[in-house]
Amino acid sequence: MAEFSIEGNDMQHLHVRLESGESIYADAGHLVSKGFRVSINATVRGGLLSGLKRALTGSSFFVTELAGPGEAVLAAAFPGKVFPVQLDGSRGILAESHSFLAAEPGVQYDAQMARLGAGILAGEGLFLARFSGRGNVYLHAYGGLIERDLKPGEALQVEAGHLLAFEEGMKYGISRVGGIRSMLFSGEGWFFVQIEGPGKVYMHTVTAQQLAGILIPYLPRQGGPGL
Repeated sequence: MAEFSIEGNDMQHLHVRLESGESIYADAGHLVSKGFRVSINATVRGGLLSGLKRALTGSSFFVTELAGPGEAVLAAAFPGKVFPVQLDGSRGILAESHSFLAAEPGVQYDAQMARLGAGILAGEGLFLARFSGRGNVYLHAYGGLIERDLKPGEALQVEAGHLLAFEEGMKYGISRVGGIRSMLFSGEGWFFVQIEGPGKVYMHTVTAQQLAGILIPYLPRQGGPGL
């Protein structure tokens, strides 16, 4: 079995050790380095239909398969925490597509149709990435990671951009942040995603929109001086 270790502090990365005959697969574009003997192959995990559905989530049609012997390092594009979710075959997990980093071969990577409102208003289109089967899937949280284990009937409202993942089978929908004034001027977005237990919910402490908003003022403008 492949050996994983999560390293780093504010911007964590995933270090993988593979023996001969062992393999993992990862989201395209996250490989930092690999040993000379580690083979790399772009493959359509789960077949053509799964690849097409993944593309609809904003993820890659292909995944990167790495096979040992040797070591490899994977990292996400933004500062944050890497964490494993262990799947035992009984219940899958739904996640925003950009949070996926890597998974063991026993994990199936697909996409699932979300409720129309929740899917569009949470910024993840009509599909969410779906992971099922047996093994570890490694996800990445922007900023810090918050985990909540909800009891049966217990509900949580998550600002849409902060929702990272939740266990399959949980009830979810959307609710307004508040009245019109709150929606327009609170700075908290327009909608919450409301999730009901039992099950586990994972959240980012920072959203992709917040990160982009910080960087935009520092980006060169088209037609500016020197361009």
